[in-house]
Amino acid sequence: MHQQQSQSSSNNSVWMRGLQMLIFAVCLWLARFVLLAVVVFQFLTVLFSGNTNQNLLKFGLQLSVYQCQIMRFLTYNTEQLPYPIGDWPNQ
Repeated sequence: MHQQQSQSSSNNSVWMRGLQMLIFAVCLWLARFVLLAVVVFQFLTVLFSGNTNQNLLKFGLQLSVYQCQIMRFLTYNTEQLPYPIGDWPNQ
């Protein structure tokens, strides 16, 4: 009886992890789209002004760290949940 309860809770945690992975896979897809927009906008900023936009530099770094956090979670290299459940990268 105890073994069945343990196996059931283990299955529930596996399914919960699978749901979280699905959500973060969608977040990763959206983050890549946003990163593409940042890249294009930064390129246009440099093209027309000759200088980089410092806010875009910071956001681009944070977005790339965020994507790395998601990839680490999806590949089971960490149990730490990325944003929006965890914290947004500070870098």
